[in-house]
Amino acid sequence: MRIVFIGDIVGAVGRKALKESLPKLKKLYPNAIYIANGENAAAGRGITAALAKEFYDQGVHGLTMGNHTWDNKDIFEWIDDEPRIVRPANFPQGNPGKGHMVVKAHGQELAVINLQGRTFLPAIDDPFRKVDDILEQLKNKYKFIMVDFHAEATSEKIAMGWHLDGRVSFVVGTHTHVQTNDDRILPNGTAYLTDVGMTGPRDGVLGMERAGVLQKFKTQLPVRFVVDEGKYHFHAVTVELDAQTGKAKSIAKIRYIEDEFVME
Repeated sequence: MRIVFIGDIVGAVGRKALKESLPKLKKLYPNAIYIANGENAAAGRGITAALAKEFYDQGVHGLTMGNHTWDNKDIFEWIDDEPRIVRPANFPQGNPGKGHMVVKAHGQELAVINLQGRTFLPAIDDPFRKVDDILEQLKNKYKFIMVDFHAEATSEKIAMGWHLDGRVSFVVGTHTHVQTNDDRILPNGTAYLTDVGMTGPRDGVLGMERAGVLQKFKTQLPVRFVVDEGKYHFHAVTVELDAQTGKAKSIAKIRYIEDEFVME
């Protein structure tokens, strides 16, 4: 059982990166389940039904979201009817959509849980207690379980990794758009990476045009951030899971910088 998880797809450049990079990965891993974070796909803020369909048509099996879930109002019209997308499960009760799903592909089932951190982000429900509740529901039903923890603080992500060690197959972080170098398998068999990175403009600031971000830092005046253009980088992670136990056998980061492919 192999999973490829693709970091936050940002704007048109990120969509181009996905379109050009996914076929290469599918040659390497033709039987993998492909999951991507799509919360920045529509001009850096949210996602539309058309973009979600575009990703599915390209071979993505499921999408996770984050703090920009509701930025594109289009989502309210279709998220409840789309079984292949999840938003953070610890959003307040009554929010549209769902926080976990089961992706079926290649004769395998993968339970996908989406959570959002609270440190330096809006004060929503407790992700630690929420994931405990979800795992109680999934207990003895699914062998392969992954968690996308969309959070700002590295400490909160690492804490979640330890909280879930041995209880899920792997935990990956999203949101900060910078691929970290701490991929490992924790003592009880859960693969972990603090942040997968992003799929989008390489030379902006976390995908946004540099000029606006610099102006904001230097003046503290209101600035409208715009998704950058130019060359892209594609960040992902691949995890191989034991078919019998559901625990991780290996984890490896993937980086593709327009004309350069690197897999560690």
